[in-house]
Amino acid sequence: MKKNLFINGNWEDGEKYSELKSPYSREVIAEIAQATKEQVNKAVDSAQEAFNTMKSLSSFQRSTILDQLVNLLTANKDKAAEIISLESAKPLKFAISEVDRTIETYKFAAEEAKRISGEVIPIDAAKNGANKIGFTIHEPIGVIAAITPFNFPMNLVAHKVGPAIAAGNTIVLKPASQTPLSAIFLAELLAQTDLPKGAFNLVTGSGKVVGDALVENEKVKMVTFTGSPEVGKNIKTRAGLKRVSLELGSNAGLIIDKDVDVDSIIDKCVNAAFSNQGQVCISLQRIYVHEQIIEEFTRKFKERTDQLVLGDPLDINTDISALISEGDLSRAKTWIEEAVTEGASLTTGGTIENQILRPTILSNVGNTSKVSCQEAFAPVVTVNKISSVDEAIQQINDSIFGLQAGIFTNNILNASQAIKHLEVGGVIINDVPTFRVDHMPYGGVKESGNCREGIKYAIEEMTELKLVVWNHN
Repeated sequence: MKKNLFINGNWEDGEKYSELKSPYSREVIAEIAQATKEQVNKAVDSAQEAFNTMKSLSSFQRSTILDQLVNLLTANKDKAAEIISLESAKPLKFAISEVDRTIETYKFAAEEAKRISGEVIPIDAAKNGANKIGFTIHEPIGVIAAITPFNFPMNLVAHKVGPAIAAGNTIVLKPASQTPLSAIFLAELLAQTDLPKGAFNLVTGSGKVVGDALVENEKVKMVTFTGSPEVGKNIKTRAGLKRVSLELGSNAGLIIDKDVDVDSIIDKCVNAAFSNQGQVCISLQRIYVHEQIIEEFTRKFKERTDQLVLGDPLDINTDISALISEGDLSRAKTWIEEAVTEGASLTTGGTIENQILRPTILSNVGNTSKVSCQEAFAPVVTVNKISSVDEAIQQINDSIFGLQAGIFTNNILNASQAIKHLEVGGVIINDVPTFRVDHMPYGGVKESGNCREGIKYAIEEMTELKLVVWNHN
């Protein structure tokens, strides 16, 4: 089945098409149009032409459009979840959860569209400010190029499209090459709303062609990207004066203090480490457990992990399915073998069953092993022993990444130490670092990114602040 580009409110053929295969079955599930540079520029032109109409809409109108999208997505929840599961091999139970989160994300965007406001500035507080008042307003920035990853093909798109519409911007979306079907489905739904023609455009294809054309186009005022640090750095280098919003990699760490009830946290840790095969930006990758309870934790963590069900992502009982590509499967297996060669112990997993990597726990892993210091993006987690929370904080900070980290503790001083000293964008107390709700400020430091998402905070990134000073003398 051929899937086309969506430009200026119309479906447009591609000059070439590429086969899209299911990561699980390896069967061809669609043929995806590969946009040319000229088609990308046409999409940008359409967005630019629609911008005056879009920014003239009232906040009520923008909110109503997003509410319409919410209603359409709610009515098509099952279909949306099946699309996610089919194109990404995300187990259906997690795909359903993603659709629920996506609906909530667009609801937040609809609400925030009505709350974009500035502030009054007391100009007369200055010596020469008498008889003057000042205030600020937020104006839409213009055409936004959104480049999104495969792991949450519907919700991470919502985190860019939702706030862009709420703020009155126009969008050109380039989804990940492996997961374009979710974005195409979104275009089909938006075409049924009151969104102005040309305000949303969808161009599928390679990053080399589509991504580069978007970054180079002078009419694009902002690039918002979620993906690898290498690509993010390249975009920022070449973007010139465009605003660039980057959500990048992570190898999230968790501290488990000696006073913790192990039974109460096992399920959370297993879900955080292995949900969506570990292909989550804040997937739990490094666990640091106090020496007094590490044996109990490791035993129970292994027992629960070994109960996970491997299989077809469209089976509601499946917990673990295929990684996004055969290349990622091979890479993850190699990293596991390298860690063992470097002295780590294989607690469980590490083998491939029907092209599915069994969820893997490694113990006593060195800081320089790839499974520890790089982003695994696979069902792999390390468990290391620590003698104090301070030691664990140092271990977590010994990383190029800094997205989120968590700590389980009943000691308020240790929790305070974690808040103060962990070098991350978010510290999660008595929960896993994988925790996220879609209206909280979300983003990292170091090579984890340079911005904050979460609808309210993304809107701030996607607007220009204008000052007005009024002389009323």
